Amino acid sequence: MTYRFCCLTSVLALSAGFAQADTFNRIASFPTHLNIGSGDQAVETSAEIIAATADGMTLVYTDSPLGVIGRIDITDPANPTPLGNIDVNGEPTSVGIVGNVAFVGVNTSESYTAPSGRLAAVDTVTGEELSSCELPGQPDSIAVAKDGSFVAVAIENERDEDLGDGRTGQLPAGALTLVQIADGVADCDTLINVAMTDLAEISPEDPEPEFVDINSAGDVIVGMQENNHMVVVGRDGVIKNHFSAGTVDLENIDATDERAALIFTESQSDLPREPDAVKWIDDTHFATANEGDMDGGTRGWTIFNAGGTVVYDAGTNFEYAVIQAGHYPDKRSDSKGVEPESIETATFGDTPMVFVGAERASMVGVYDVSDLANPVLTQLLPSGIGPEGYVAIPSRNLLVSANEVDLIEDGGVRSHVMIFEYSDADATYPMITSAGADSLIGWGALSGLAAVDDTTLVAVNDSFYSYQPTIFTVDVSATPAQIVTATPVTRGGYPAQKMDMEGIAVDGQGGYWIASEGRIDRNVPHAIYHVDADGAIDQEIGLPNALLGVQKRFGFEGITVVGDTLWMAVQREWEDDAAGLVKLVAYNLETEEWGAVHYPLETPATGWIGLSEIVAQGDYVYLLERDNQIGANAVVKQITRVSLDQMVPAPLGGDLPVVTKELVRDLLPDLTSTGGYVLDKVEGLTFTPNGTAYVVTDNDGVDDHSGETMFWALDGLDD
Repeated sequence: MTYRFCCLTSVLALSAGFAQADTFNRIASFPTHLNIGSGDQAVETSAEIIAATADGMTLVYTDSPLGVIGRIDITDPANPTPLGNIDVNGEPTSVGIVGNVAFVGVNTSESYTAPSGRLAAVDTVTGEELSSCELPGQPDSIAVAKDGSFVAVAIENERDEDLGDGRTGQLPAGALTLVQIADGVADCDTLINVAMTDLAEISPEDPEPEFVDINSAGDVIVGMQENNHMVVVGRDGVIKNHFSAGTVDLENIDATDERAALIFTESQSDLPREPDAVKWIDDTHFATANEGDMDGGTRGWTIFNAGGTVVYDAGTNFEYAVIQAGHYPDKRSDSKGVEPESIETATFGDTPMVFVGAERASMVGVYDVSDLANPVLTQLLPSGIGPEGYVAIPSRNLLVSANEVDLIEDGGVRSHVMIFEYSDADATYPMITSAGADSLIGWGALSGLAAVDDTTLVAVNDSFYSYQPTIFTVDVSATPAQIVTATPVTRGGYPAQKMDMEGIAVDGQGGYWIASEGRIDRNVPHAIYHVDADGAIDQEIGLPNALLGVQKRFGFEGITVVGDTLWMAVQREWEDDAAGLVKLVAYNLETEEWGAVHYPLETPATGWIGLSEIVAQGDYVYLLERDNQIGANAVVKQITRVSLDQMVPAPLGGDLPVVTKELVRDLLPDLTSTGGYVLDKVEGLTFTPNGTAYVVTDNDGVDDHSGETMFWALDGLDD
């Protein structure tokens, strides 16, 4: 069962200028460390699998690092509040809820060779454990029947990936366990263990059931990821059908992660789907998220019927949409690309939907599956990092994602639960996309911005894509803003190397000035470049010794033109700068003289503060000033301005005049306006001739980042 895909294989409703009523928009984000309460919140937490109580008012998620299930009150879904954690005395792997009782799979294994676990029933209101059934091995996914009559548990008995080259064939074998529910708790005496051996072609002796779901008829669909096999089991434990999940051939993908460039010209053949999550759409069809693990992963998702026939396969459809939204994780190109891991299904209004979560791209695709053979991708939603689980609550028009990655050890963003509301409103995300361009354009890590005219901007990517420096042309008359072309920056006809483009300005003659931030430990020079309309570098301006002698890593972060002078903002203090003062550097194109003034930074309580952009508009230069903090720790994200009459450069090497800044706009409210956490890197700012300002954030190439890019307009800043 092999399918071949080289282009978009379903109808795409996503395109530049597309807006619709009845859409999902994020309304809140809940950081899971808040459930720790008065304890030490500077520890790793993780929202993984998530479920909702019958009334839809309480969310319950598994938190493996803490060994707890966390609870969130969403009576007011736009303002979720912590209800605290419940210790489950082991590693919670999955949760399903009947009424207010949570059924939790708890891993208690001592080792890979001695797996064990239990099924705990927990009162989500009181926190009391009501019952506990010993399981015949290590549980992974669990599902509860829609009528609340029984629970299915995938006993994975996962392999040790450090042994046997990480291959299957490590016993004891996994299985499926079924347990009846009586009086709101599991009746341990009814436990049925369903053997899964001798079914799959791959390691038939070592099945590793990964995910389970139950339809309204009581049939259990079991996905065995590493075995690339699907099994349909009746509620009585009788196997009704089983079949291979099949393989896919993919063309025009990026399959190399070492070149720091988005190049979609490669192919991979005979890839096993290796589904992770699986969910019934109706009683005879189910959807799989084809994440891959051991040998496969097809970057998409599939609809099967219960007989094993493929009704639909996304091929490159889903990944291409993610690419166009700027969420493609280039460092995962040689592995599994966007890694669809999670699936949720539900009907909102009269529309049956499938929600596909991309773990590495941190996006949720919303598909209308009214026609199962021709799903329509209607939306892409931004999530936190590493979406692991979803729960749909149609009765309240809500969709919830649990995002497992917590970067507390690296000073990054915390694990979050995000809440989306389905309403009669236009979609707020993505804010910028390359959908609708004449060819597939991958993009990310946007830094500098410049305006060509009232409806056309240009943006540059930074050194994350060091082998693909690019100028992107953006049509801001479209909604969302549309990247229409991508112009490579070249030197001698080849992609320019040793550049970190952090600022761009138009030269008024069809070309551009580009500021490149240097990094001496990587032999990247601090420099200014002029490129023509085709992106070819035709002039390079190196820094004078007066600057090179005091250089540090954090250099030019913006460039603008004032008359015959280029002005560049240095991000942070260099060796000859007093604490809290950074240089605005001037270079006169006529006299070739250098000079500078000092700009006073805010004083951070934690982390550091620097400049990210400079742009001249009217009688001022406007600057982006930000800290390097993210989420709730962010304090300073702002636009300031300095009067041009203060921008009188003094010679380098001596005392520099200190300019006076004026706060123009606090950007923190803008950065939380779409229900997410505060992104750390506000990187680009420009003004169109009519005075409209545009701001963009840098998504770090989706590396330890959600991939979310915010791009928005501000009117009246230059009043």
